[in-house]
Amino acid sequence: MDLVEQIDALLPQTQCQRCTYNGCKPYAEAIAQGQAAINQCPPGGSKTIAALARLLQCPPLPLDPTFGEEPQTRTVAVIDESTCIGCTLCIQACPLDAIIGAAKLMHTVLLEDCSGCELCLPPCPVDCISMVPAAEAPGPVQADWSQAHADRSRQRYAVHQQRHQQTEPRPRRLPDSDIDPRKALIDAALARVKQRKSLQATSR
Repeated sequence: MDLVEQIDALLPQTQCQRCTYNGCKPYAEAIAQGQAAINQCPPGGSKTIAALARLLQCPPLPLDPTFGEEPQTRTVAVIDESTCIGCTLCIQACPLDAIIGAAKLMHTVLLEDCSGCELCLPPCPVDCISMVPAAEAPGPVQADWSQAHADRSRQRYAVHQQRHQQTEPRPRRLPDSDIDPRKALIDAALARVKQRKSLQATSR
């Protein structure tokens, strides 16, 4: 096992990008090349920093607050299915394929596979996704993100990346009228949500 793999094996594999790298493996590569510090991983926190320090035979450092705070408890994403418009943007954003669903149909989070990365939150146009503690999740979820979770997450991320590379279309310039072809569908869905909320408000 080379140094990058040894470092990657110590990372939590949440693929959250809070370290500013596009996944745990790129962060491991940057550490191995001396381009990143060992204290840029909030999900791993002090435990991961200590493990990296032992491996690299360097002093442990406190977590750099620039990259976020160490979570006190595991959190998972929960979708308000009554508000979800089925735009699939969260599905595309999830690095672990932990959200399932189809266009125009409600989406659901596979809670046990959710790493709490929060990458699904920004693209949601209706803010129907929230992060909740594992203990408050609407289904059984292990309280802690374990090594078994990390190992499975690494595999899921590799599959996700491989499929993305196989299906990613070749770059091309779109005519102005064709930029984001789903925008009209999303706008229509948002209009329906707004109309539904308006009807609910007037019926009270």
